[in-house]
Amino acid sequence: MTIAKMSWQPQYRCSKYRHVFGKPANKESCYDCVPITRSVQDNHFCAVNPIFIAVVTECAGGGAFLVIPIQQSGKLDPHHPKVCGHRGNVLDIKWNPFNDYVIASCSEDATVKIWDIPKHLLNKNLTNPSKELLGHTRRVGLIEWHPTASNIIFSTGYDYKIMIWNIDSDDPVIYSPVRTIECHKDVILSMSFNTDGSLLATFLQRQDN
Repeated sequence: MTIAKMSWQPQYRCSKYRHVFGKPANKESCYDCVPITRSVQDNHFCAVNPIFIAVVTECAGGGAFLVIPIQQSGKLDPHHPKVCGHRGNVLDIKWNPFNDYVIASCSEDATVKIWDIPKHLLNKNLTNPSKELLGHTRRVGLIEWHPTASNIIFSTGYDYKIMIWNIDSDDPVIYSPVRTIECHKDVILSMSFNTDGSLLATFLQRQDN
């Protein structure tokens, strides 16, 4: 009778990040006194690119957000200029992946607006968007730029529709999307593209039977 001694080897590799821990930045590298909105609910209240950080903020009489240069850390001036052209609360903001000086916003006022941030930075409130997209009948909760097609942006609202917009137009106001997806039966809570933009995943609010 032969008894073999077996040694068990795990079939997975240990992560090389298992001993990596986060370290809080010092106060000089943080952004202080930024008045973050309390109206965004489950949506995004900030967006960042290599040059700016944008934060949805409180604003009397409509929705607004701040655009802060990444290098401008520390205490924020309470009179820092705002981007404030919506008539309702801003629900989502997204930077254009092809242009670091272009940002989109959507709002409870059922609109999507495209903003050009000046390269000399804001020295007063920005109230006039470069484009306004009008098509939704209820508040617009989410926006998403296409990752590989320039000037294409998707929006979805509480009308259960996803609208595809081409903003490569001279018209300041665009009333008709290039396509509308109307297969959803409830509010879309999230949407995301795969890497090459060939697939779009959506997540719906659960329906009770």
